[in-house]
Amino acid sequence: QVQLVESGGGLVQAGGSLRLSCKASGFIFSMYGMGWIRQAPGKEREFVAAINWSGSTSSADSVKGRFTISRDNAKNTVYLQMNSLKPEETAVYYCARQATGWGSVRTTAQEYDYWGQGTQVTGSS
Repeated sequence: QVQLVESGGGLVQAGGSLRLSCKASGFIFSMYGMGWIRQAPGKEREFVAAINWSGSTSSADSVKGRFTISRDNAKNTVYLQMNSLKPEETAVYYCARQATGWGSVRTTAQEYDYWGQGTQVTGSS
């Protein structure tokens, strides 16, 4: 079965950095795009960044220049490097698998079919 396990969350001071990891199993990882979506308390899910099967990426305007998504197909892992974190970016960060393989980069939560359990990122001011 498809499993996605995130790690790397934690407490970070404003302006600090974190790297999130998502280890995938149960499917042919190299065939699928992957994404990071976050949800802050009381708010709707928000697309953060995504990478498709060929390595093309897209990110939300709010994180451009600060967050970088990457993947290592040999390790079945997708990463999110977050720099210059802001306190308002406190949220649960979810890793998700794009619903269709071999596709272009998807930038809405509805286009993802399997989700991890999430990892908490807390930014302190």
